[in-house]
Amino acid sequence: MNILIIDTSTEACSVALQFDDSQYYRYEICPQQHSQRLLPMVDEVLVEAGIKLQQLDYLGFGRGPGSFTGVRIATGMIQGLALGTDLSVVGLSTLAAMAQQAYQLHDAKEVIAATDARMDEVYIGHYQLQNGVMVLTGEEQVLPPDDAVTQIILPALNGNSKLAGVGTGWQAYPELMLQHRLQFCSDILYPDARYMLKLAQQAIEQGQALEVDQIQPVYLRDKVTWKKLPGRDK
Repeated sequence: MNILIIDTSTEACSVALQFDDSQYYRYEICPQQHSQRLLPMVDEVLVEAGIKLQQLDYLGFGRGPGSFTGVRIATGMIQGLALGTDLSVVGLSTLAAMAQQAYQLHDAKEVIAATDARMDEVYIGHYQLQNGVMVLTGEEQVLPPDDAVTQIILPALNGNSKLAGVGTGWQAYPELMLQHRLQFCSDILYPDARYMLKLAQQAIEQGQALEVDQIQPVYLRDKVTWKKLPGRDK
């Protein structure tokens, strides 16, 4: 599978390229500079691999949840790249990416990813390992911290001594940290496109790759809408 994945959903901006079983990637913490840094990072990995965008099989992007502006940047950028190459696109959960990173770096097999959604809420999801990939249990949600504790964290902690936590939500809302049994991975605060590669492989195998006019960002908040491509308003 030859694929390029981009993510700008948080303060981090990242690009990952897999081509002929080799991986190339860039990752930077660059708040409010995503639109300036993203294309140069794409160019850098393509040059490092010695290939053209048209040689790929698929494109992927961090579909959210995350910053409204950041998710829009990635969605708009992937639309442009897909239109220029006629490649299919796979959207990937930013929360799942952090859970996957916890597994690949720390061998965590059950993870709660929680990122600061502002407005006194967190984006949160509970993931469990299945065949080398972190899979969502239930639904990704945006919740006030107290609801996140009662609806997701405490049920997951029940009888589980090896639950890991990732993301900025735990630091932003210390009330989430109710149990010492939860292992917080302080090195995983933001999603990284590199750890979306495994997720993309599974999604593609399951037939989840879409044509460019079908892709949708995921905000979790109903207040935000996304403008489709011109002429694609249905």
